[in-house]
Amino acid sequence: MPPRTSTAPSLAPAALIAAGAVGVAAAVWGIAIERYLFTVRWHELPILPAGSRPLRVLHLSDAHMAPWQHRKQRWIAALADLEPDLVINTGDNLGHIDGLRGLRSAFDPLRGIPGFFVHGSNDHVAPSPRNPLKYLTGPSQSSGKPRSEPLDTDALDGYLGEELGWLDLNNAVGSVEAAGLRIDAFGVSDAHRDWDRLEILPPLLDELRGEAAADLTIGVTHAPYRRILDGFTDLGADVIFGGHTHGGQVRIPGSPAALVANCDIPLRQARGLSAWSHGGRRVPLNVSAGLGHSIYAPVRFACRPEASLLTLTSRS
Repeated sequence: MPPRTSTAPSLAPAALIAAGAVGVAAAVWGIAIERYLFTVRWHELPILPAGSRPLRVLHLSDAHMAPWQHRKQRWIAALADLEPDLVINTGDNLGHIDGLRGLRSAFDPLRGIPGFFVHGSNDHVAPSPRNPLKYLTGPSQSSGKPRSEPLDTDALDGYLGEELGWLDLNNAVGSVEAAGLRIDAFGVSDAHRDWDRLEILPPLLDELRGEAAADLTIGVTHAPYRRILDGFTDLGADVIFGGHTHGGQVRIPGSPAALVANCDIPLRQARGLSAWSHGGRRVPLNVSAGLGHSIYAPVRFACRPEASLLTLTSRS
């Protein structure tokens, strides 16, 4: 008997076409749509002394600003309508050598609101072209001198500090008053570049705390490495703020964990509000997924650009 032959068409070409169509649709969504779907992530934390009025904290991170990004600038500027009492900026503000021009349009409405800021590497050097697939293989090189075009960090710090009135916490401490509260804060420069100097903070904090008791103590870092979070917890932070991760930037829809974080934080804590435990203490940790992206990786998928508004209330 001769062998039978099948006349049914192969499903392989159809499957390949369907997979390709899904890939194209995902790329179009991530590049042309979702990276412009700015959102506010809202949280409430009962961590203030009893009887305190609520404190509204606006957390901004990773703007990676370029001068032509007008939609992002307008959206950030409108955040002033939330009437925050305090602004926390966790770095990577600039994404282009002329990014400060766009940053002024975005941040000027926040002028006069007390705040703190730290640096990411893109507050010192401009981004450079890289293979975006390498991001999925693990954290990028964390040490050494970046081989990129230098940015005018002094001009940035002058704007954030002298014009907006925010305190520089790069390996430093500071204190402000907001909503009738004394708020002490400490921070480090970009831990991803090993620019952090945790060891210098304890004596600075001792001197700061010798003046008067704080109602709230905040730890601020760009890159939320475990060593930084452990150190901040040991130093008595009541709440910690970080950025850097972009929330993974590209995520699986519905997954609670990022695919990557570009640092050693657990992937489930690479975005949003969680808690960090160390040395018998459990401290709220807010990691912002950020407002932007490198101009060389203009995509967001299942991870919208964001700011956070945390309302801190009194403990019961």
